[in-house]
Amino acid sequence: MDMKRILVAEDQTDIRHLLVLNLQNAGYEVTEVADGLAALARETERGHDLLVLDLMMPGMDGLEVCKTLRGRGCSTPILMLTAKSTELDRVLGLELGADDYLTKPFSLAELLARVKALLRRAELLLAAQANAQNQASGIRNGELDIQPVKRQVQLRGVPLDFTALEFDLLLHFAQHPGHVFSRTQLLNAVWGYTHEGYEHTVTTHINRLRAKLEPDPLRPELILTVRGAGYKMREAPL
Repeated sequence: MDMKRILVAEDQTDIRHLLVLNLQNAGYEVTEVADGLAALARETERGHDLLVLDLMMPGMDGLEVCKTLRGRGCSTPILMLTAKSTELDRVLGLELGADDYLTKPFSLAELLARVKALLRRAELLLAAQANAQNQASGIRNGELDIQPVKRQVQLRGVPLDFTALEFDLLLHFAQHPGHVFSRTQLLNAVWGYTHEGYEHTVTTHINRLRAKLEPDPLRPELILTVRGAGYKMREAPL
């Protein structure tokens, strides 16, 4: 198995070296940079399997790096690190396309667990693509058409773009229409881990799906909230 490549962008030298050392000890090939512009250049020069971006960096912060890469269609998993603890900072990072976040201070064991979970998701995705010929040709729910093999989505005949994790979440719902999932169940099934306090990651991604799929995201008709229980995709109309 090829060694996984991780890019670490962190402007605090001591923290960056600690991250790099522990990731290398865990068996990863690590590239380190100290600012967002360098991170963007290195990722453009040579793609990585995972990006670890600090939120606050000189020149270009982690949010701008994330936004720029997602704007280019890059779906590489992004783990955002932030010294801020406000809900707004976490939500903003997820809204701009980050797959997960950790608030400083965090344990190195927790960091490694998150890295492993994100890489595991990517491996499962590749395995699913390798076995694509055994999958159904498509899933329809009203005017929504999902092609799992091609990882394509159309709504009323119009193609829509999703990050890899957004697509996986949508596909999970589509494969189980009418089934209610709690945020913890979705974390485990789609993100690959369960950790108390990070359920908002699910909520933010569902909001992103609704923004792309619903005529009125505040009154969703496709991905529904079941009060006190979780979320579900409506059952496909006959």
